[in-house]
Amino acid sequence: MSTQLQSPDQIKQSVKEKYASISNQSDGSSCCGPSGCCSPESTVDYTIFSDDYSKLEGYNPDADLNLGCGLPTEYAKMKPGDTVVDLGSGAGNDAFVARQVVGESGTVIGIDMTEAMIQRATLNAIKLGYNNVDFVLGDIEKMPLDDETADVVVSNCVLNLVPDKEKAFAETYRILKPGGHFSISDVVISGDLPGEIKEDAEMYAGCVAGAIDKEEYLQIIEIAGFTNITVQKLKEIQLPDEMLLNYLSKEGLKQFRNSKIGIYSITVYAEKG
Repeated sequence: MSTQLQSPDQIKQSVKEKYASISNQSDGSSCCGPSGCCSPESTVDYTIFSDDYSKLEGYNPDADLNLGCGLPTEYAKMKPGDTVVDLGSGAGNDAFVARQVVGESGTVIGIDMTEAMIQRATLNAIKLGYNNVDFVLGDIEKMPLDDETADVVVSNCVLNLVPDKEKAFAETYRILKPGGHFSISDVVISGDLPGEIKEDAEMYAGCVAGAIDKEEYLQIIEIAGFTNITVQKLKEIQLPDEMLLNYLSKEGLKQFRNSKIGIYSITVYAEKG
């Protein structure tokens, strides 16, 4: 049974536990598949937002847990020799695609707050023989990186999991070099989610409850100091009835469907002035 969220620390702990569980699947593959998560207590399909990476150069199936909500590396305007930082790098999926672009002369740094994900990503990098891809344990609200480290920042369906999004984007600004940029895929909403969904830990870890209004999201990016903010891709997501009925009554579901609430996968580009 899912629990209710109370504090930022509780949110982070809940997210860490859920993603550690996904990473530690004994068969070495994702907990989740097209039909949903294998965990019997889970009420959320963690793959519901995911896009197909398999045709991108640098794709490695061992690193793909189907947990993203876009293809930020496809839009990130990376080039050979760049230093790329991947926020919430998971098992290394986006980092390895980025490494294919930046090449031997570039550097890729993945940051994740879940120890199990760092371990899994590091093992994947060793298997691939990459000596210029590093995975670092850290909190996106306070990154263990120097100022002006990155030419490019990417992130895939992670910022919605961060309680303090203002801090996360301020940190993103700090670690970017002047003239650097980011391409971030995330989940945003229009309208106001029902309280039963917004306050649920499972739905937060599933990238739904932590999503904020699209215009507020873009405003946070602007307040952080970024310019040339561009929505590169926007895709509406339909949550299945069977998932929503774990949180809403039948009448509540009907009201939700008749409302103007929208849930979207968004990919946003912005530059450090």
